[in-house]
Amino acid sequence: MIDSIENEVEMIGRHLDILEMVVTNEPIGIVKMSDESGYARHEVRYSLRLLEEENLIDPTNQGAVTTDRTGPFIEDLDEQLDAIRARLDALRASD
Repeated sequence: MIDSIENEVEMIGRHLDILEMVVTNEPIGIVKMSDESGYARHEVRYSLRLLEEENLIDPTNQGAVTTDRTGPFIEDLDEQLDAIRARLDALRASD
């Protein structure tokens, strides 16, 4: 059970890394992201698909670009992570 949580956290970290690359380098394509990040192309492609489904990026012929939802998502990210951390701390305290 804990292994699956750890894997999810790692995958979310990759998605956030990819989103950060789009924010700082838009438009940016899969090959460049893979080369610069060290993630395999299929991993980058999966992250981009998920980010697109969340309306955080849009694909273009030149590469991925941000959307109007990207900024608010990033602004709320710390608060969301703090809430998750608090839930995990509560789990630890209940042992």
